[in-house]
Amino acid sequence: MAYQISDKLKNMKPSAIREIFKSLTDPRIIAFAAGNPAAESFPSEAFGLLAGEIFEKEAVKALQYGITEGFPPLREFLTERLHERFGCDKESNTTLVVTGGQQGIELTCKVMCNEGDVVICENPSFIGALNAFRSNGATLVGVDMDGDGINIEKLEKACRDNPRAKLLYVIPTFHNPAGITTSLEKRKQIYEIAKKYSLIILEDNPYGELRFAGEEIPTIKSLDTEGIVVYCGSFSKVLSAGMRVGFLSAPHDIAQKIVVAKQVEDVHTNQFFQMLCHAFVTRYDLDEHIASIRRLYKTKSALMIKALEDYMPDCVSFTRPEGGLFLWCTLPEEIELSAFVKRALERFVAVVPGTAFDPEDSGVSHSFRLTYATPTEEQIVTGVKILGELVKDMLAEVK
Repeated sequence: MAYQISDKLKNMKPSAIREIFKSLTDPRIIAFAAGNPAAESFPSEAFGLLAGEIFEKEAVKALQYGITEGFPPLREFLTERLHERFGCDKESNTTLVVTGGQQGIELTCKVMCNEGDVVICENPSFIGALNAFRSNGATLVGVDMDGDGINIEKLEKACRDNPRAKLLYVIPTFHNPAGITTSLEKRKQIYEIAKKYSLIILEDNPYGELRFAGEEIPTIKSLDTEGIVVYCGSFSKVLSAGMRVGFLSAPHDIAQKIVVAKQVEDVHTNQFFQMLCHAFVTRYDLDEHIASIRRLYKTKSALMIKALEDYMPDCVSFTRPEGGLFLWCTLPEEIELSAFVKRALERFVAVVPGTAFDPEDSGVSHSFRLTYATPTEEQIVTGVKILGELVKDMLAEVK
């Protein structure tokens, strides 16, 4: 039978990263491709103890339906933390718990955009968000990035040229995939441009707790005096990715509609895992737990940068992240990216091609993403050395 797939989905492709995951079952593969947090960052022992207590004392609550907005004690904790840590105003915003940051992104687009409306975003950008926008029928317009964030002149032009633009999606802190951080000056300019062109800013900040170098920079949400910023965060990178517990801070009117949209999708986020999150953050020292993750990533990031300096030819450039999970490498134009990625995998090193993060599917990229979070220290050095040798081999072939 010939199935008639909906217009919204018929041209969508599976996530390149998820497809690469299928090759990672081979134990020989050095996985620089995954966006997973380090396994040693999970507070497994504490979770085991807390889970037992929850099922012993509050089993019915954990196994029953909950309210769409989220487990009330967790929401209260998040409201306070988002206010104190990230400057989200409590009086003008509602905090919601969502099923991972991914759902928060998708619901915001669903609420704010009609089919054919334009979402402006950084180029490159997070593939999960791009597919969420595409699934809601949005048109994506990518704006190139500089070393300190989105190019402001090109952003202004994109806004001017696209009167149907409704949403501006940015990852200003430890960008995925580029690993860069947007400067405070550019955050202020982004906010003013959004105000000028009546755009809602969707600020995605899943990595903001993971700074291991440099100075803290205020969130765009903390600058919001007009009620135009939806802030999205997650426990995925600081507690557990598999629990799928994320959160939003949004102006009240937008939050109310997000609640309605969420009721259609999953009624509410997993009640037990919300309770487990709340038990951990109230019984253990969350800040010290996060500090231990920062120390871990600081070591692994420095090791990867040192390996890139030692083994990559000078013609390969790369970012130097101050936090998060990723850095971004750019090859010389003589090396064809898809061939490089394929040959790297043949040498048992998996990386993600930059084309996977292209909002407009142009197919043009000379960059690839690396993560230092999941590989061991030995794998980081070995894998980068293999990639450096591959670059040298491919350069020799084109001379």
